[in-house]
Amino acid sequence: MKPRLLTRSFYYLWTTQTAANAADVLYIMALTVLVLDRTDSLVSAALMPLMRSSAQIVSGFIAPLLINRIKLPSLLLISQTGQFLLFVLLALYLQLNGAAASLLLVFALVFVMSFLDGWTVPARNALVPRLITQEEGLLKANGLISVSDQVVQFAGWGLSGLLVAFLGPSPALLLTAAIYGLAAAFTLGVREPAETSVHIQGQPAEPQPPAASKWKTLTEGWSLIWRMPRLRMLTFMDIIDMLGGSVWVGAFTLAFVQVALKQGEEWWGFINAAYFAGTVGGGLLVLSAVRLIGNRYLGAMLIGMAGYSLLTLMYALNTRPYVALILVLLTGPFTELSVINRRTLIQRSTSKQMLPKVLSAQASLLHLVFCISLLVMAGLAEQFGIVNLYLLAGVLTSLALVVGLLGRRAFRDEPESSDASLPSL
Repeated sequence: MKPRLLTRSFYYLWTTQTAANAADVLYIMALTVLVLDRTDSLVSAALMPLMRSSAQIVSGFIAPLLINRIKLPSLLLISQTGQFLLFVLLALYLQLNGAAASLLLVFALVFVMSFLDGWTVPARNALVPRLITQEEGLLKANGLISVSDQVVQFAGWGLSGLLVAFLGPSPALLLTAAIYGLAAAFTLGVREPAETSVHIQGQPAEPQPPAASKWKTLTEGWSLIWRMPRLRMLTFMDIIDMLGGSVWVGAFTLAFVQVALKQGEEWWGFINAAYFAGTVGGGLLVLSAVRLIGNRYLGAMLIGMAGYSLLTLMYALNTRPYVALILVLLTGPFTELSVINRRTLIQRSTSKQMLPKVLSAQASLLHLVFCISLLVMAGLAEQFGIVNLYLLAGVLTSLALVVGLLGRRAFRDEPESSDASLPSL
């Protein structure tokens, strides 16, 4: 009988995060409509994603203090339950007060909910290596999570728009609260084993570290990223992906459709649908190729980056709408091949005790980079044109690819300062 690669706790984790992501999409749509209806101001609506990102930056920075005191499943449960209670409070407040509701209080509640949400992705990704039974299951687990994330993004925005239009913003928030309640309930099924059930090759058994000062606890993840060439390089590649990947944000894709493809808003929808369909298909392809990839994560990641870079450059230079759809669809498998294998490499690059702190530091950094990149890319698009912006995105990924090729030795040789040794990749 073929052994199971993933534990029951992993499937509970997978379910709770899928439900929470669906709730996020619905509540962002509902609140955006609510704020626009109340203020008729795009600036006011733009404050919400800005506040979300700001809260998650702060949350990711202080997360190591909580990780030292609270087990990861308990941290997830606190986050999901807290968000559930705040959603109930927000929905009831808006239902009872209607047009008299204070947007200042609404934004304050959004900030607190986003602060709680800032723990979930680092905690989830740090839990994954602990909830597998064999090393081969790590790539499969990351593939399943990536596919469900993309499916929620692909289907969620359209369905959320219909629900908000049909129910109205306040009732939609009550539905969001119910979904978050389900997510919190499923979190109860996540059980972290006393000892990790699978031994990642090269990682020795680790003694319990001595108590550290608060400042050292806060900076341990950042320090390890800086000290380990492997983590430093992977984080740099994540930053490049965030900078280049921001060109697929709605406003930029709409501008490209109008300027380069000479099409209307309906083609904006087609391009977005093709992008998400490609990433969903790409995730499924990675899942089907788990045995083929084996432990060749670095090579698979670099192939993904090369394909994505080439297709993005071709997309930037293309002016035919149907060809653009095909190119965007084809970027999906390469994007997922790169992202899933990079996440797997990060999870295998440090000890299970340090991984949550490393991921929290990376999350804070990437949220900050995303906020900055949106402003920088918008300025570059106005200055040099939207086509050149997509050319820049392709060049940036090519730069990250070159860095990865030149730094392959960092993935084979263990630095003296490393906390965990690794096999050749």
